[in-house]
Amino acid sequence: MESKNTAASSMEVQQPSQPAAPIKITVLVAAIAAGVQFGWALQLSLLTPYVQLLGIPHTWAAYIWLCGPISGLIVQPIVGYYSDSCTSRFGRRRPFIAAGAALVAVAVFLIGFAADIGHAAGDPSGKVAKPRAIAVFVVGFWILDVANNMLQGPCRALLADLSGGEARRMSTSNALFSFFMAVGNILGYAAGSYTHLYRIFPFSKTNACDVYCANLKSCFFISIALLLILTVLALAFVREIPVSAAEISEPLKKPKIPVFGELFGALKDLPKPMWILLLVTCFNWIAWFPFLLFDTDWMGKEVYGGKVGEGKLYDRGVRAGALGLMLNSVVLGVASLGVQFCARGFVGVKKIWGGANFLLAVGLAMTVVITKTAQHARHYAADGALQTPEPGVKIGALALFAVLGIPLSVTYSIPFALASIFSSNSGSGQGLSLGVLNLAIVIPQMLVSVTSGPWDDLFGGGNLPAFVVGAVAAAISGVLALTMLPSPPAEVVATKAMTAGGFH
Repeated sequence: MESKNTAASSMEVQQPSQPAAPIKITVLVAAIAAGVQFGWALQLSLLTPYVQLLGIPHTWAAYIWLCGPISGLIVQPIVGYYSDSCTSRFGRRRPFIAAGAALVAVAVFLIGFAADIGHAAGDPSGKVAKPRAIAVFVVGFWILDVANNMLQGPCRALLADLSGGEARRMSTSNALFSFFMAVGNILGYAAGSYTHLYRIFPFSKTNACDVYCANLKSCFFISIALLLILTVLALAFVREIPVSAAEISEPLKKPKIPVFGELFGALKDLPKPMWILLLVTCFNWIAWFPFLLFDTDWMGKEVYGGKVGEGKLYDRGVRAGALGLMLNSVVLGVASLGVQFCARGFVGVKKIWGGANFLLAVGLAMTVVITKTAQHARHYAADGALQTPEPGVKIGALALFAVLGIPLSVTYSIPFALASIFSSNSGSGQGLSLGVLNLAIVIPQMLVSVTSGPWDDLFGGGNLPAFVVGAVAAAISGVLALTMLPSPPAEVVATKAMTAGGFH
């Protein structure tokens, strides 16, 4: 999952700079975000259902997602630290971007061919657990999360380097990065919702890899091709000025990584507004993460009534969920513009975030209503086979995905602007404050990953128990935002970029 820029101490160090690059070079580097986010979209929409098809029970499926917050917390700061002090003749950022892209290719191969490798190693055929395929998949999944986090930080840092220290160019670079993230999301979810993509790659369907598996494999073929093309283009045309050891700032020459000590040490001196911000953010992510993990699984099981590995109904539901996520991304992009306008106007960030959290609470509660409606409207063919849901049920579920793009746009923007404002008011460093904010994001993600499966199982399985907890957490977050969170003046908010965020 994309971590929210966790590099702390190294971001506070004055770095050697190079002249501002032409805008076309900035576009090439920012476009890498489309390739990275394409893969993230496939992970979110297809991989939770796929691990269950391989034989991992729903109770334990969320444990695989622990890698996202862990790698976001650990990998990005380490990569950021070493890229700041890199003296390679190829530049500071390009070696890490190239290494990240290469690792993505390895991970995609392992994920896509997990079933085939497992079958060749002795996994049984049929609808039974495939332990060897699961092992290969988990290794590939964790490598993919680590590799994506390796790419994100250096890409953003390279954009900062190419801005030449100009605030306007930096703002443009961030906007371009966010734009290409949205493009990657939409393309990835669109690919995930298409049911016949495997026909483009006929060899993807094998004895060990059924249609769902072949579609997933084909999606990842496209993903890695897109990422490698964009990465090669960017690295071929971008010219970084190599940095010598003598030019590296003194704090970066120390043979240690001070990031984690500073992050946890900073908690002791946080001002009250930052503590409230962390609390609101924590409950906000407890609300979001179960839905982000299991939204397509919910469509396949609760809305469509399918069962993992039994018939095509579950697969159709998962594809419909991917379509819903595509709609969510479109609304998110449009709503992000509205968030910027409202935050700089008369509404204020406090009311926006509080209202968005209540909208999220209502949306998550509506999953119960949609599920019960779908169950009561089940209909069967003459041979007794369960049919797809009524059009009204499908439209309602897709509309829910779309509407949730509004509070998601707030989650991806306002907390980062507030962290920047509160850190400026208290004299804290920007990078360190954003790193502390990241703790309030990744720790809830770890908590949900560990507890959501057993919690759902405690109530008989399914996804609704975790969604209901999410609705309660969203309501608490909304109350805290409206009653305790300070609201900075609009003129202060207007000076802060509102395009900082993105999942994972």
